This record gives sequence, C-alpha cells and structure tokens, in this order.
Amino acid sequence: MILRALRFGLLIAAACLIAVLGRPAAAEDVVRVGAPLPLTGPLSPEGTKQQQGYDLWAETANAAGGIKAGAARLKVEIVYADYQSNTPRAVQTAERMIVEDKVSFLFAPVGSGAAKATSSVAEKYEVPMLAPTASSEQVFDQGYKYIFGVLTPNSSLTEPMAELVRAALPGAKKVAILARNDLFPLALAQEFEKSAKPRGFEVAYSEKYAIGTLDHASSLTQIRGVRPDWIVATGYVNDVILVRKQMADLRLGAPVVTMLAGPAYQEFIDATGPGAEHISSGAWWHPAERYQGADLFGSTEAYVTRFKARFGGALPDYVQASASVCGAVLQLAIEKAGTADRKAVRDALAQLDVKTFFGPVRFGESGQIVSYKPPLFQIQGGKPVVIYPSEIAQGKLAIGVK
Repeated sequence: MILRALRFGLLIAAACLIAVLGRPAAAEDVVRVGAPLPLTGPLSPEGTKQQQGYDLWAETANAAGGIKAGAARLKVEIVYADYQSNTPRAVQTAERMIVEDKVSFLFAPVGSGAAKATSSVAEKYEVPMLAPTASSEQVFDQGYKYIFGVLTPNSSLTEPMAELVRAALPGAKKVAILARNDLFPLALAQEFEKSAKPRGFEVAYSEKYAIGTLDHASSLTQIRGVRPDWIVATGYVNDVILVRKQMADLRLGAPVVTMLAGPAYQEFIDATGPGAEHISSGAWWHPAERYQGADLFGSTEAYVTRFKARFGGALPDYVQASASVCGAVLQLAIEKAGTADRKAVRDALAQLDVKTFFGPVRFGESGQIVSYKPPLFQIQGGKPVVIYPSEIAQGKLAIGVK
C-alpha cells in the first residue's frame, strides 16, 4: 500500500511539473526536413557549405521559438545523410528519408544533376523540395510541381558576363570553353556559347572533360593552340582549382579567364594564390548586397554578421547563403499556409512573393526563381570585387595578359 501510494504521488508530482514547465514536444511539434549531402567525395566542399547554411537557419529559427504555424510553434529538425558525391545514392537517400525517417520536406542535394535526379522522388511522394544549388533549366522543365529552386537560370550569369567581356575587349574574336561533363557545368558551358556567338565571338574550342579528370594538359595545350581572347572553364571548386593550377604550369592565359563555379569560395583563392588574380566568375549572391527582408534574418548585413559569429569570422558565400534562404523560404511558406501540411506548403511556395536577405523571392511556373539579378565578380588584389550589376558594383572588369 505504501509503495502504491508513493507511485501515485510521483505521478501527481510529474503531472504538476509538466503543467508548470509546459508539455514535452510531440511529433507534430517538429518540422523534419531531409537533407542528403555529399559530405565525402569530390563534392564535399559544397556539401559542407550547404550544411552550414542549413544549420544556421535551423539554429536561428529554433532560438526564436520555432516556426509559427497557426497557433502552433514548430521546432526545426534537419535529418542529414552522406551520399558520398554519388548521384544514384542521393536519390536512394532522399527516398529513405521520406519513407523511413518520415521527413515532411526535402532540401535538394548539391548541383543541378543530383537535384534533377532527386526531384522525381519528391514528385512521387508529393514532398516539397527546395534546391539551393540547382541553376540549370533542365532541372525545372519536367513539369513537376514539388521542386523549387532559389538560383536563377544559367543565362542570368552568362549574358551579362559576355556583355562585359565584349565591352572590355571590343576587338576580341575567339573564346575557348572547357566544361565538366555533368549537368550543371555542361549546361553552363552551352549557355556561354549561346551568349558569346551573337556578340561576335568565334567558339574556337569547346570540349568536355570527364568527371574525376586529374590531367587537363591535353585540353589546355589545344586551347593554347587557338590563342583565345577569352577562356571559360566550368566545373565545381576542386575541378576549377585543378584547371587553374595546370594552366599556370603550362603558362596558358588570356585577357579574360572566366571560371564557374569555385572562385566565389575563399578556398579557390587560397589554393591558387597569385593564379586567382583577374579570374572572373559569377555567383547568385554576394555579401556586398544590401537587401532588407521579411525573413527571420532580416537583412543581408544581419545574415553576414550572424554567419561570421557562428563560423569563426568567415564570410559566407552564395552556397551557404542559398542553403540558408531555402530554410528561410520554407519557414515563410509554412507561416503563410498556417500549417506544415505538404500540399498547403507547396501551394504557399508557388504563390510566394517576398523580400529576403538573399534577394526578392518569386518562383516562376516551373519552380525556378525569376526575381533577382545575380552578381558577377572578379578576383582583384586577392579578393572578389563585384563588377555587376551596377547597383552594387565595386569595380570594373580588369583585363589580364594574353
């Protein structure tokens, strides 16, 4: 009897304690987001950056009490898994996250190729998926309704870059293009060709290199043979670092050298040293921008300050910022819908028209963003200097030595 009474008393005490402190979080009080990432393998630099961006959003949202969904407050939980830079594994991972981990939403894996492959899974299960690093229109031309991308099309970079090069080199005739044989880098190279030809450039060289190529000497020697005025190399950061180093070994140069993507990262400048000077590139966001937003970060400046405080003083680049804005946009859609119901959030995303620290966000019918001008920059004095658009330009395109 005494033991039974004691147990009863403990139950009463526990109930009172819960009443005072608040009830424990139930499953419905959590928003689970799946984030398959390449945390190992050649795309691990990009994967790590995306994780940093997601973490900053989740930590900021939870510190503010979570996401407001009607009368409820929902805590953010991100489910991570390493797909080891292998696209088929990324697709399998995303499906496992939906079926077994019971995530309600997805963040797409790195790059256009993996995002396109994974979009079929999101569509099959009707799970809204936000893509932070997919810019190729081929990702969004499938008629799918559950994928949303925060990067503008590749042409939004190639068109102004070609215009700047033509203005800086009115007598230039030849462009040489070397592209990684992967969806995003290849699509980007094709857009460079489309942008160069109407401006009077002859595409004197255009070739692909296989994923994992470690020796570009043959291609670079052929490029040297055509004596281009403008060299374009596309790939991910490890690719373009290698290409730039091997260009230096072969003493290959041109008045303008453009590389995408990679020079936006401090790692590119650190790895290539003096070879980074005068490399032009583009990104979809830059810390020099000055947007005021309705999202939880509030402004570009506030986001940069928070990122630096969280990650040891480092400046964020577009990959980290695009990951963070995916979280911020998902949060805005849940708040607008007043619920974490997938269909309601999908509809809210499609109707979103809002300013954020990243820029204005409005998705086109395909799910790709259509609402801002991405910046172009050039490494000058060891630092990226914005050269376009004029509203935030910090300098002009400088011409190197051929």
